[in-house]
Amino acid sequence: MHFLSPDSPFMRGLSNLVDAIWINILMLVTSIPVITIGAALTSGHDAARRAIIGEGHVTSNYFRAFRQNFAKSTLMWLIFGPVAAGLVAAWIFLQITPLLIPKFAFTIVWIIGFEWLWALQARFENSFGRTLGNAYVFGVSHVVATLGMVAIDAVYLALIAACWRYMPQGLFLLLLMGYGTCVMLHIPLLERVFAPYTRQSATTHDDANWLNGGTDQPDDTAEADGRIAGVKPEQHA
Repeated sequence: MHFLSPDSPFMRGLSNLVDAIWINILMLVTSIPVITIGAALTSGHDAARRAIIGEGHVTSNYFRAFRQNFAKSTLMWLIFGPVAAGLVAAWIFLQITPLLIPKFAFTIVWIIGFEWLWALQARFENSFGRTLGNAYVFGVSHVVATLGMVAIDAVYLALIAACWRYMPQGLFLLLLMGYGTCVMLHIPLLERVFAPYTRQSATTHDDANWLNGGTDQPDDTAEADGRIAGVKPEQHA
């Protein structure tokens, strides 16, 4: 049957789901020291993108990205991790009406940075400051993509909360799919935004062209912008 063909959308979607679950497991294992969560998030984005376009093997791609991005991603997490803990503590313990607006503002700023930072670190070679700044440039200038990723994460968290209350037996499956599945769903949104700044070949897999928003080759201006943006060179396994 056609839908069981290896190249059918159904089978490719199933393959991506399996890859997402495995990426989630790798992210969970490598996040155990806590300080390595940033490197795990960056590696998850890199491995998910390469899995979708059929490049290399998920495990080798993941650990290669983990090694290459460890220093910068850890530095980023040393900022975002404590800030997240502080925001959670503020929402739980500082139930003071005048603080509502600052709490909302800082939470929104944190979410925008979180949604873009790890993908930018995985995709582009830049300094820490430039990557952090670009996270907010992309997050604000591409608000539709930002809202899309936030919606994906919000739905996942809502499903966990619903299962926790109404169907605890479903929690294992949701946790197994985990944030790796959210990252896999983020990739098409991210790559459509990054396409003008990157040079991707559509010959590796049909999904490579799809991730580029259906454009086989970026124009010369986009290629120039990509070089200015510090695009990481492609690494084929």
